[in-house]
Amino acid sequence: MEWHSLLLRMTATGLFVAAGIAPAAGQIAAYNPYADSQGIRPPVAADGTIHWGAFYKSASLQKTYERLWHLGACRGTNKAITVPVELNKLDIDSLPEAEFRGIVQSVEGSNAGGMISFVAADAGDGSTVRVALLHPAGVSQVVVTGSTSPLFLAAGMTVRVHAVVDAKGRGTAPVEHVEILSPANNHTPSALEPGRGEPMIGRVVQVRHGVLQVRVDAGKIRRLSLPLAENVTVSVDGSQLNLISPGDSIILRGRLWTGEGALASGNVFASQITVTKAAPLHGGQ
Repeated sequence: MEWHSLLLRMTATGLFVAAGIAPAAGQIAAYNPYADSQGIRPPVAADGTIHWGAFYKSASLQKTYERLWHLGACRGTNKAITVPVELNKLDIDSLPEAEFRGIVQSVEGSNAGGMISFVAADAGDGSTVRVALLHPAGVSQVVVTGSTSPLFLAAGMTVRVHAVVDAKGRGTAPVEHVEILSPANNHTPSALEPGRGEPMIGRVVQVRHGVLQVRVDAGKIRRLSLPLAENVTVSVDGSQLNLISPGDSIILRGRLWTGEGALASGNVFASQITVTKAAPLHGGQ
């Protein structure tokens, strides 16, 4: 899908709100909503800088203008129409980048276009909530690390454990540590040999009654049943949004907009997100 069209779609669904500084009305040229697509920059520049491109404070205003353009009712000559439409188009890249810190309040979506609301630490009042927006092309960098509770383990997660299994994939001793990974980080599973203690990477099937069931996509032993030690520790080393929870600490690098159309007390268009898991919860397996 064309980059410009993707941005407009994301704006129209309400996931993203535009931000920027509008030029003076007298400097505005006739506005063609499709002229932008001729020179669109890629989402990431050669030096690693993320390009956000054009967003719109009001998606409905932009869609109305595009409808008029398609019908031939407007061809960039009526300034009563074109000036408000051009002012509605905002350039996120013009905003300065800065660092923001806080505590995660909620998480929605995926790495491509997701949102994280957080209580801003820099505000000092403990109640200012901002919303971090991830780039719709999935190029915002996300790092999630730290320790968490065994209760956080869930079906579908990719994990790494060190264990000894028998020929039927049953663990011969309780697992002391489980590491949650991101599947896209080039973690390749290896074939398992009975009786050999070795690290293994697989996908969680379920955790029930203190037993971690894992599927490994290599070798003859594919289904593992691993008892968890009573004091098992769980750590996270991943890059997926679904590894983030309320209460986690967050540090962001991004562009802040607090003007018209901003969500909560401001949007942070995030290029880098670093999250540290909150202290492990109390509770059994």
